[in-house]
Amino acid sequence: MSSDNSSNSSDEYFYDSEISLPRIVRFWLLLIFNIPSTICSVGLVLYIIINRSQRYALQNHTILLILLYGLPIQLIDINFYLVFFYTGSFEPFKPIVCLIWFYNEYGFYDGGLFLLAWLAIERHILIFHDRWTANRRRRFFVHYLPLIILVTYNLVFYIYSIFILPCENTYDYTVPACGDSPCYQSYGFLGTWSFAVNTLGPIFVEIIGSTSLLLRVIWQKRRLHQSNQWRKQRRMILQLSLVSGLNISFNGPTGLIPLAHILGLPPDYAVQAELYFYFLGYYVIFLFPFASLAQFPDLRKSIKKYIFKLIPRQLRPTTVTPVVAFVPVRRVAVNVPVRRVA
Repeated sequence: MSSDNSSNSSDEYFYDSEISLPRIVRFWLLLIFNIPSTICSVGLVLYIIINRSQRYALQNHTILLILLYGLPIQLIDINFYLVFFYTGSFEPFKPIVCLIWFYNEYGFYDGGLFLLAWLAIERHILIFHDRWTANRRRRFFVHYLPLIILVTYNLVFYIYSIFILPCENTYDYTVPACGDSPCYQSYGFLGTWSFAVNTLGPIFVEIIGSTSLLLRVIWQKRRLHQSNQWRKQRRMILQLSLVSGLNISFNGPTGLIPLAHILGLPPDYAVQAELYFYFLGYYVIFLFPFASLAQFPDLRKSIKKYIFKLIPRQLRPTTVTPVVAFVPVRRVAVNVPVRRVA
C-alpha cells in the first residue's frame, strides 16, 4: 500500500504496493477463505432478517451492518484481486473500474472499522445501561441515531473523495487496485483527516472500548455470574472479544506503522511488515462471520444438524450405549418348618 503514484519502475511498484509472497499463493489464500466466509455471511444476513426475534434484537443490528459492509468486499474487492493475481492484470482498463475498486477497498473497509468501534461502545450500553434503550425515544437517540450518522458519514465522505473530488488519479493496471492510492490521500487536509479520523480513530476507540468492557465485566462477574442474564451477556462479550482481537491484531499495525513514519521513523523501515498486515486485514472480514456465530447458538445447532445429515450414513460417528438386560429371577418356594408351641 503506497501513496506515491509517480514511480516509473515496475520493481519499485512491486515493492511499494505488494508483499513479497508470490501472487499465486495469495490467490489461494484469499480464495480458500473467501468462499466459506461469504456463504457464512449470506447465511447470517438471511437468518437475522428472516427471523423476527433476531431482526428486532438491538445487539444484532450493528452485526448485520458489518456483515453488509463486508459482502461488497468479498464479492467485488476480493474477486478483483483474485482475477489480478491469476492473470497478472485486470480488464477492462477503464478508470471507472479503478474507482469502484477504490471505493470497495477504502469506503466499505473503513466503514466496517467505524462499525466495529461502535460495536465496542454499544456493548457497554446493552450490558450495563440497558435502561438507556427502555423506550422508543431512547432507543432512537442511543442506538439508531449513531448508526445512521456513521453510515451517512461514510457514504458522503468516500463518494465525494473518490468520485467527485477534483483531483487526478494515476492508474497503473499492472499492480493491484490500479496503484492502490486514490488521489484524495494526498489532497491536503483531506488526506490527513482520512488517516487520523477514518483509520486511527476507530482502532483507538475499539482498543479502549473493548479493554474497558473486559475489565468491567471481570469486576462485576460475581454479581452477574449466577443469573440467566449473564449467559446472554457472555455471548455478546465472547463475540466482541473474538472480533476485537482479530481487528486490533491485524488492522492496528496498518495504522500505527504509518503514524510512526509521521513521527520520525525512516520511510523505508517496516514497509513490508505494513503490507503484510494490510493483506492480513482481509482476514478480519473472512473470520468475522464465524466469530459472530458465537452469538447465535440456535443457528449453530441447526448448522451442525445440517452438516450431520450431509455426512454419509457409513461415515457418521456411532455411539455405543450399554444395554442393560433385566433377567427375571425365578422365585423358589422353600418349606420352612414351623415350630409348634404346645
